[in-house]
Amino acid sequence: MLNEALLKQVDQAVTAKKITPTAGENIRIWLTEPRYAEYAAQVAEHIESEKWQALDDTFWTIIPFGTGGRRGRMYPIGSNAINDRTIGESAQGMADYVKAYNGEGTELSCAIAYDTRHRSVHFSRLCAEVMVAAGFKVFYLHGHRSTPELSFTVRQKRCSCGIMVTASHNPPSDNAVKAYWSTGGQLLPPHDKGTIDKVMSTDEIKRTDFDEALAAGKIELCQDEIDPLFYEAVLRQQTPGPRNLKVVYSPLHGVGATAVCPVLEQAGFADIELYGPQAEPNGDFPNVPGHVSNPENPVVFDDIAAHAKSIGADLALATDPDCDRIGCSAPLTAAADAEWHTLSGNQIGALLSDYVLETRRNKLTPEHFQIITLVTTQLTRRIGDSYGVRTFGDLLVGFKWIAGVIDDEGPEHFLYGTEESHGYMAGTHVRDKDGAVASLLLCELAAKLKAEGQTLHQKLEALFWQHGLHVENTVSVQMPGSEGMDRMKEVMAQFRSSPPTELAGSRVRQMRDYLNKTIRPADSEEKPLAGPCGDLIILDLDVEGNYVAIRPSGTEPKIKVYMFTYTPAEQLANLDTAKEQLSERLVQMEADMRAFAGV
Repeated sequence: MLNEALLKQVDQAVTAKKITPTAGENIRIWLTEPRYAEYAAQVAEHIESEKWQALDDTFWTIIPFGTGGRRGRMYPIGSNAINDRTIGESAQGMADYVKAYNGEGTELSCAIAYDTRHRSVHFSRLCAEVMVAAGFKVFYLHGHRSTPELSFTVRQKRCSCGIMVTASHNPPSDNAVKAYWSTGGQLLPPHDKGTIDKVMSTDEIKRTDFDEALAAGKIELCQDEIDPLFYEAVLRQQTPGPRNLKVVYSPLHGVGATAVCPVLEQAGFADIELYGPQAEPNGDFPNVPGHVSNPENPVVFDDIAAHAKSIGADLALATDPDCDRIGCSAPLTAAADAEWHTLSGNQIGALLSDYVLETRRNKLTPEHFQIITLVTTQLTRRIGDSYGVRTFGDLLVGFKWIAGVIDDEGPEHFLYGTEESHGYMAGTHVRDKDGAVASLLLCELAAKLKAEGQTLHQKLEALFWQHGLHVENTVSVQMPGSEGMDRMKEVMAQFRSSPPTELAGSRVRQMRDYLNKTIRPADSEEKPLAGPCGDLIILDLDVEGNYVAIRPSGTEPKIKVYMFTYTPAEQLANLDTAKEQLSERLVQMEADMRAFAGV
C-alpha cells in the first residue's frame, strides 16, 4: 500500500510537471524492482518530502556508461547519479563482458586505482569487491595514484582490464569510473559496446568483502612494487641536457605529487617547489579558483604564476586531479620583470612535438609517427612534416583513439601523441595521456631554452615563423539537465540541416559531417567522407587553414566549439600584427557561431 501511495504521488508530480516523464518512469523502477530494494527507503523519503527537483535531476535519465566509462554528479540515489548502484553496475557489467570475451577457464585480473576525490576510496573498494566476486584477481594501488600509473599497472601486471576511479577535472560534486582494456588503453570497439550492453543489462551485483579478499590473497596491494617501475618507465623518455630550472608545481589538490615530483627529482631537477596552498590532497579543491582543478583554464594559474614570478621561478606547472593533463604559465621573455602568460593545450602540444622530434632527430625514419586528433592544431602536423615523420590525425576526440593507433601501427615507431585538451604522451609505458612524462619533457625543454636565453613563448614564436602562425580557441557552452540534453541535440541537428554559409566574413566552403560520413560542399553535390564515425561537424572556410569544429562533450553536459585560424609563414610580416588579426577573427567566429546556434 505504501508503494502505491508513493507511485500515485510520482504520477501526480509528472502531471504537474514537477518532474519529467522519464524521471517518473525511473523512480517507479527504483521503488518497485527487487534489485533496487536497498534504495527504496531513500527514494520514498524524497517523495514524501517532495524533493522533486532533486528527484528530477537524479532520475530524468540513466547515466550513460560511455566508451570511456561513467561520469557524473554524486548522489546517494538515482539512475542519473554516481552512487553505489551505478558504480556497482559499471564494475559488474565490465566483469561480465571480460569474462564472456575471454571464455571459461581463463585466469582473469583487474588493476584498480583512485584519485583524491570524495568517495573515491569507497568506490574503488566497491569495484574491487565486485571484480573479486566475479572471479578476478585484483591488483590494487593503495593510496591515491595517477590515471597513467593505472594504465601502466594494467600493462605491467598483464591484467585483463583496469578501473580508475576519478572524474578528472570535473567539479568536486562529481566522480566516475574510467574503464581500461588489457592494452592499458580505454575501451575501443567492439569492447566498448560489448561492455556498455552488459552494464545496462546488469541485474544483480555480487560482492566479496574487501578485507576478506585481501586476507585471502584475492586482492593484492601493489603500489610499492609499481611506483618505482612506473617512475623508471617515465624516465626512459628523458634526454640528457640542462637541469638548471626553477619550477613551481601544483597538483591542484590531486594526485600529481605522487607522480610528477618523484620523476622530476630523479631526472635531476633539484629546484622544484610544491605549491603549498594546493598541495594537500582534497576533493573540495578548496584553494583553486571556482574549485574546478582544470589546468586548461588560465585562471587556475593566477596565484601559482604570481608566486612563481615573485620568487624568480622560470616555470609554473600544474596537473589535473588524476594527473593525466598538464598546463603551464611562463614568462614572455628572460627579463626579470617579464609578464607571464599561460600556454594553450595546442601550444604546449606543438612545443613538445618539436622537442621530442628534435631530440630524437638522429634516429628518425619515415616509418616513425606522431598522432593528433581532428581538433588538434595543424601546427603539430606541419612540425612532423618538417622532420620527415608521419602524422596520423583523422581521429575523433579522445586519447583512446590515439592509443589504438599506437598498437595498430606498431609501438616501436611511435614518437608522440597529443590532443588540444592538454593531454600528451611519449613512450610506450602507458596507453593514455600522462602528466608525469609531459611534465618531464616540458621541464627539459624549458631548461634547454633557458640555457639559450629563451623562454617557451619565444620558442613558440620561432615555430610560427617557421611553420606559419596558428591561433586557436575553444569555447564550451554549458547545457545541463534534461532540457540541456534536448538543446544539445537541437543545436547539432541545426548545424547539420542548414549550416551557416559565412563565418567571420569568410564563406563556408564545405561541411564535414562525421556522424553521417558526408562532405557537403557549398557549390556541389554531397559526397562520402572517409574517416571515423562520430558526432562531430567541421566547417571549412575559404581561407586556407581556417575552420570550426563542433561536437557535444562525451563527459559533461556541454557543446564544444573549436576554432582554428592560420597565416602561412611566407605571408607573415609582423607577428604581433598577424596575431591581433587572427585573434579578432576568432572573436568574430565565436560571435557568429553563437548567433547562429542561439547560445
